[in-house]
Amino acid sequence: MEAVLAYLRAAIERGDYEVGDKLPSEAELCRTLEVSRPVLREALRALQTMGLTVSKTGKGTFVVANAVEDPTFGDYAASDLMEVRRHVEIPVAGYAAVRRTPEDLDHLTHLLERMERETDTTSWVALDTLFHLAVAQASQNPVFRRVIEEIRDALARQSAFLNELGGRREQSNREHRAIIEALTDGSELDAVEAMAHHLDRVETTLTDIVRRGRTDSPTEGGPEA
Repeated sequence: MEAVLAYLRAAIERGDYEVGDKLPSEAELCRTLEVSRPVLREALRALQTMGLTVSKTGKGTFVVANAVEDPTFGDYAASDLMEVRRHVEIPVAGYAAVRRTPEDLDHLTHLLERMERETDTTSWVALDTLFHLAVAQASQNPVFRRVIEEIRDALARQSAFLNELGGRREQSNREHRAIIEALTDGSELDAVEAMAHHLDRVETTLTDIVRRGRTDSPTEGGPEA
C-alpha cells in the first residue's frame, strides 16, 4: 500500500494528474500497478486523508490539490486535532496520576498488554483509542472523557494513518507503557512528560509523512520501479 500511495502521490505532485483531473478507474489502476483492489483502496483513502483527492460516489476520484498541507481525519484537520490533544490530554494525564484507582490501572495495563500482542492494525487502532479514553476516565472528570469521545473517530483515523505510513505501533506501545508507569507511580510530573513525549512523537511522524517529497517516491514504471 505504501508503494502504491507513494507512486500516486508523486504522480499528482509532479503534475501527471492536475487539479480537477479524474484518476483512472480502480480496475485500470489495479491492472497498471499490478495490485489487488483492497490495497489500491487503502492507498486511495490515504490520498484523500492527505487532502490530495476527493472521492465522489458513482463518479470516481478527483485531484483537488497538488501538494500535501494538512491531512484531515474525519471532521478535523490534523493541526486542529493536535492542538486540542496537547491542551487536553497532557493535563488529563497529570490529573489521572493523582486520581487513578487500582481498577483504572488494571484496565490500562490490560489494554496495553493486548496492544503489545496485537498484530492486526485495525484491532490495534481500536485498542489505542480505548487506551486514551481510559486515561481520561482515570482523571475522574467526566468532561475530559466526553471530549475524547467527541474526537474518538478522528483519533482512530489518525492512528491508522500513522501506523500504516509511519510504522508507529511498537514505538507507541513503549510510549503508552511509560504513561502507565507514571500513573502507577502517582507522579503528576512524569505523567505529563510521558504524554507530552507521546504527542511529540505523533506529531513528528505526521510531519515526516506530510513532508515526504517526490524524491523519496518512485516516479516511473509503477510502484516497484
